[in-house]
Amino acid sequence: MIILFQGDSITDCGRKTSGGAGYETDDVGPGYPGLIKSRLSCDFADRDLRFINRGISGNRIVDLYARWRCDALNLNPDLLSILIGVNDSWHENVNNGVEPPRAERIYRELLTWTREKLPAVRLVLLEPFVVPHNEMAQGLAPEVAVRAAYTRKLAEEFGAVFVPLQSVFDDACRRAPGPHWSADGVHPTPAGHQLIADAWIKAVLPL
Repeated sequence: MIILFQGDSITDCGRKTSGGAGYETDDVGPGYPGLIKSRLSCDFADRDLRFINRGISGNRIVDLYARWRCDALNLNPDLLSILIGVNDSWHENVNNGVEPPRAERIYRELLTWTREKLPAVRLVLLEPFVVPHNEMAQGLAPEVAVRAAYTRKLAEEFGAVFVPLQSVFDDACRRAPGPHWSADGVHPTPAGHQLIADAWIKAVLPL
């Protein structure tokens, strides 16, 4: 079974530079994909599970679409997990974002293409989120909420598993301050990555 993770820097999380001492180099990295791999590889040691991470830092939905054939469809995954959206808002600071209506259309086209080419694939869509403990993240929050809403809608439309993350981080911030979960309001700390991994496993199991 091939499990493929796709997205931006939150998914990437240094996957090309991490490794050594029992960990493969250029593998899934130390972020939530690596945590998921560790948990499932332990719990399902009798299963032939293969984990691939193709997240790339800085990616927007248009960047995913541009590389979708080589980095998703051609890999023929059994389960495809996608976390995308925050850069479409964040990059607007340098006039290179993707406005929500256009991003939703491209996301829908990407998923339509995926269903056409991989009709049996199991889709998992993760909700984009922010941890608004600083001015930058607070500014992103309203638009990221719009992206979260269309991600949920697309999950329903395409029969995908939806992993709600904003409420997970909101609840976590009642236990510890925002910087405990995300250093800058966007990129998770190790504890934040554990939150994502736990929410993913809860939503996706059983395989």
